[in-house]
Amino acid sequence: MRRHLHLSRSHTKTRTGAAILVAAVCLAVSMGHTNAADLTIQAGQSGKPISPNLVGIFFEDLNYAADGGLYAELIQNRSFEYSPTEQPDWHPLEFWELQKRGGGDGSVSVANMRPIHENNPHYALLQVRTPGEGVGIANGGFGGIPLQGGEAYEASFWAYQAFMGIMWGRGDNSIPMRVSLRLETADGEVLAEARMEILGRQWRKVSARLTPTRTVNDARLVLLAHAQGALCIDMVSLFPEKTFRNRPNGLRADLAQALADLNPRFVRFPGGCLVHAGGIRRYYNWKDTIGPVEQRRARPNHAWGYHQTMGLGYFEYFQFCKDIGAKPVPIVAAGVSCQHAGHSPGRGQEGLPMEEMPAYIQDVLDLIEWANGPATSKWGAKRAAAGQPEPFGLKYLGVGNEEAITPVFKERFQMIYEAITEKHPEIVVIGTSGPFAGGEDFDNGWAFAKELKLEMVDEHYYVSPQWFWDNLDRYDRYDRNSAKVYVGEYAAHDRDRRRNTLRSALAEAAGLTSFERNGDIVHFTSYAPLLARRGHTQWHPDLIYFTGTEVFLTPNYYVQQLFGQNSGDRYLETTFEAGNAKKLAASSVIDSESGDLIVKIVNGDGEPVAIAIRLAGFASDVAMKAVKTVLTGPDADAVNRDGEPPVVKPASSTETIRPSFAYTAPAHSLTVFRIHR
Repeated sequence: MRRHLHLSRSHTKTRTGAAILVAAVCLAVSMGHTNAADLTIQAGQSGKPISPNLVGIFFEDLNYAADGGLYAELIQNRSFEYSPTEQPDWHPLEFWELQKRGGGDGSVSVANMRPIHENNPHYALLQVRTPGEGVGIANGGFGGIPLQGGEAYEASFWAYQAFMGIMWGRGDNSIPMRVSLRLETADGEVLAEARMEILGRQWRKVSARLTPTRTVNDARLVLLAHAQGALCIDMVSLFPEKTFRNRPNGLRADLAQALADLNPRFVRFPGGCLVHAGGIRRYYNWKDTIGPVEQRRARPNHAWGYHQTMGLGYFEYFQFCKDIGAKPVPIVAAGVSCQHAGHSPGRGQEGLPMEEMPAYIQDVLDLIEWANGPATSKWGAKRAAAGQPEPFGLKYLGVGNEEAITPVFKERFQMIYEAITEKHPEIVVIGTSGPFAGGEDFDNGWAFAKELKLEMVDEHYYVSPQWFWDNLDRYDRYDRNSAKVYVGEYAAHDRDRRRNTLRSALAEAAGLTSFERNGDIVHFTSYAPLLARRGHTQWHPDLIYFTGTEVFLTPNYYVQQLFGQNSGDRYLETTFEAGNAKKLAASSVIDSESGDLIVKIVNGDGEPVAIAIRLAGFASDVAMKAVKTVLTGPDADAVNRDGEPPVVKPASSTETIRPSFAYTAPAHSLTVFRIHR
């Protein structure tokens, strides 16, 4: 089979180079490597410009990706806002336990008469009838709080003194309520403790730095009151001091580092279906996610059936992008709900009433001002107050996600689009082509994008591994004068859909070579979903799995990492003569910043392939240093299992190569040559 990866097919060789390559290929065949192929890269040419931002990440809060995941908060239901609208058996005191120590007696209930803020309506009323050794509440986080001995944690809560003594008696409210805050093991061993006093009727935040004496994975935080009376309590929190980049209200360090190690050029957030799954007037509202955390409006995660504290909000998303050098790509609703909303699959799309659209459009414009406006502007001042006086530099904004392309959608999308382009022509608005790689919504979405002359369109597809191999030329046929493509959600779903096999990862790698080859039209790509907590996973497969203490990297993760860490900004013409090999793909790019030539080779076959590689345009006698990285495993069904050393993991070596060299690509492998010219 002859695989052409570009239109031109220059394939001349020097006689000496050809003899060496023929000898190497013959040796490989004699050793049992029956497949043979020629790979030619036009390394002497300048290549064509491609997107330098091709590989990014898409974060959506499903699978407990935010609370209980990337957001470093260790307390679950910290502000007593859980409800049956999220899960039928939940209530505001879910995951809290009343504590009665050493003869103590009392009760805990939920109140809403004097909240910290109208956006945070519920709080706990702790009443102590008999102090004993303490009456209070305890929280075990998300299946037990993991603590590292000797590491510091910031524990905090908000409180005010409801009364002292008996509620209807003559208690002395000038006497403070004595409180202790503890980290304990599941059986009550105290690992760290702080004591404080609460006095007065005004809400105030109380904090303590706690350092546990040893490492445990199933601790709990306990708040105890030590006098007769009552406290109102809210926003009980526990954060590791060492968050990612040591940010307050920050991200879990190991998970955030795993994302940073992908070297993503952009981050898309917060969804996904998340932005519009709740129905009209229940869109994800970015304004509810900024400002002091105690003033943010928590919400049911309508799309995925649990709770969002909004502690991980727009400021934290933008800050993470800045910390890792990635472009922020926020997504806002297009003025319509998901077509599957309201328990009506395929029939649930509703549009915001037209009289409400101007206010909604203003919210979108306010977002741009918040991100990019000067600190003296209304919304820029709110960004500056949070610690970011300089603009974040927002350039891309997605409007909508996977909508059915109906008249209701088109009318509202166009209103939003025209308002943005009129006031902020510097913003690239990303449209949508529905949830599939083809079909009615796909065709209508692209036709609508061309009608409006959109600059970029978001495509989504979750397909079989074979689909990627069968569609390597998909973007070769796209109109270069039309909108650019963002492959915003994609993954290879292998057989039972639940396993991150090497087969699926290599299919995605093959797809990525075609994205690179077409990097003049495909500008962004992001695998989905990104994160999944074990025991709380609604969707498989995912890129990264985790528990409270561990992070598990899949073969698919390593594919994304190798492409993200070895990206380029110019594509070189690359031609395969693939022989009998059925699943071979390759791409070649130049990283202008380093000057490196990067060649990626995917062998999806079950046999090794002997490849004669030629860097056309280079003098035949020049020697170059190259870092060779190989990702492979024992077979196509190989997976990385939790708690075991990964069987699919990249291995690198440094080699000296010449412009004509032989390489045997292992069965089921991705190989990256990074050549220092």
